[in-house]
Amino acid sequence: MANVFLTAVLFVVLSSPSFQETVAQTSSFDDNFIKTCPATNFNSSPDGQIWYLSLDKSSGCGFETIDSYRFGWFSMKIKLVGGDSAGVVTAYYMCSDCKNLGAGPERDELDFEFLGNVTGQPYLLQTNVYKNGTGGREMRHILWFDPTEDFHSYSILWNAHQILFFVDKTPIRVYKNANYTNNFFPIDKPMSLFSTIWNADDWATRGGLDKTNWTLAPFVSSYTDFNVSACQWVDPYPACVSTTTQNWWDQYPAWHLSDDQKLDYAWVQRNLLVYNYCNDTKRYPQVPEECWLSPWD
Repeated sequence: MANVFLTAVLFVVLSSPSFQETVAQTSSFDDNFIKTCPATNFNSSPDGQIWYLSLDKSSGCGFETIDSYRFGWFSMKIKLVGGDSAGVVTAYYMCSDCKNLGAGPERDELDFEFLGNVTGQPYLLQTNVYKNGTGGREMRHILWFDPTEDFHSYSILWNAHQILFFVDKTPIRVYKNANYTNNFFPIDKPMSLFSTIWNADDWATRGGLDKTNWTLAPFVSSYTDFNVSACQWVDPYPACVSTTTQNWWDQYPAWHLSDDQKLDYAWVQRNLLVYNYCNDTKRYPQVPEECWLSPWD
């Protein structure tokens, strides 16, 4: 009976309408990205539409967008490392100062981090937000599917009102802005998009108890269908940043969750959320300021 109920709930969640990905699909990897790894750790399908990043004991791999953006919709379909992926992290993120895999001390950043696990145990999806180099805003979810069996889309909607993290068009995290200048919402700095696969067996799986099994290397994550509908940054200041409501991602429906999205989001919080920094009183005896903002408004 429980399995039947779960199946029914998942059908409702996944069939609910959400933001439509009405954006142009990009043509090739080289049109959009720069590799940040040895050539031996990057590969692509014969038609160039699927990209593979591999991790072995000598090196990980990564890429970053040629362009940077301030506000918009950013989406990628990813298939994660299968089997025993303990210690392996695949990251897909936006960052204002992370060139060549280095992280600037004053960076803004929006993270998807997929934390590998031993065979048979689920991936953990960790999201995080940085403002001026300060992070510590982790949330962790389990997923309602096996992310190693097929491609799934992971998307970020970023505007002046909120940041939404989506998995297959289902919002899993809402990060709201306040109507005053604050130190928690990244809004001023253009960000590029990045992805990396790397070894983090000092912390990623059960706090570092499960180590990377290098006899299984290389570990490969796969990517396709990068989509972006956003304000491309052009110095000194692109018009699309200061002109509101001219783009779908900065119109009223994108400032708040829709009624259907609220149902999806509530289900995710009840069933899939395993850690929320806002509830961690040991780390934060005083609740961080942004935690008081309602995701439902």
